[in-house]
Amino acid sequence: MISEVTGIETIRMLYLQLLYRCNFACLHCFHGERLQHADAFTVGEAAGLLTLMRDEYGTEAVTLLGGEPFVYRELPEVVRYAKEELRLRVEICTNGYRVERRLARIASHLDVLRVSLEGVGATNDAIRRTGSFTSALDALRAARDLGVPTGATMTLTSRNIADVLPLAHTLADLGVQELKLHHMRPVGNAAAHPELLVSDVSAYGRLRAELAALRTPLEIVVDEEISATGGPATCATTTRPRTVHRIEADPRGALTLSCNAVGNDAYAFWYEKSTGRITHRPSAKDELSQAVPDVVYARA
Repeated sequence: MISEVTGIETIRMLYLQLLYRCNFACLHCFHGERLQHADAFTVGEAAGLLTLMRDEYGTEAVTLLGGEPFVYRELPEVVRYAKEELRLRVEICTNGYRVERRLARIASHLDVLRVSLEGVGATNDAIRRTGSFTSALDALRAARDLGVPTGATMTLTSRNIADVLPLAHTLADLGVQELKLHHMRPVGNAAAHPELLVSDVSAYGRLRAELAALRTPLEIVVDEEISATGGPATCATTTRPRTVHRIEADPRGALTLSCNAVGNDAYAFWYEKSTGRITHRPSAKDELSQAVPDVVYARA
């Protein structure tokens, strides 16, 4: 259905939000009030979507996230199915809070553990949860000791932009391979915290210059909207490429092609769990009608 409507034939990665539920309520979380919702994939539903994506769109990798994926009780079953049955590259994006025991159960099937951090020490904890910084570093150490490659993500805000370089050095010392910097979008919890938005965009220019001069084995990848000019308001063209990097499925089955559309209820496609099919639900507000541009990431 996606290919018929858009011309997209290959989708390299599925971002699969297994559930909304989370043990955190981060100030910038795009889920907002949905963190309290019970929607979730069953193992069978997750396996069905993963199989469909591999068979119909050549999907090679899956990132499992939530909510908090380690809160999902059947996480080992989904990880094993993705790796053993489908031979997908499997990544988990987590808050890293007390996950060591559960991580050990799936380490042999995991290609990357990516931990979300919002700065160093108290800066991180004020946005995420008290004690979360120490726990996240413990998770990264545990993954390293288990032989699982690691990465980290950080959403830039007015409170933590000065922490990017110190965090980069901390992560490099732990052997983390990549830090991915996201631009904050005012949806979900972030809509209630406009003070977190970086109002002085010249700070982005200074940060980019500092990152360009940084010498570290840690690879830093930056959302291109983290700049003085920002990203485009709409797609440059209404014709999509035949191959795209990712698609994201929320716990209800709603599918999003653009990161910029996540959290905005701009869904054009849905995975119908009951039938195991993807359907097109066009509207004047969907991401195709609005020509929502995707986020572009590049090395710093």
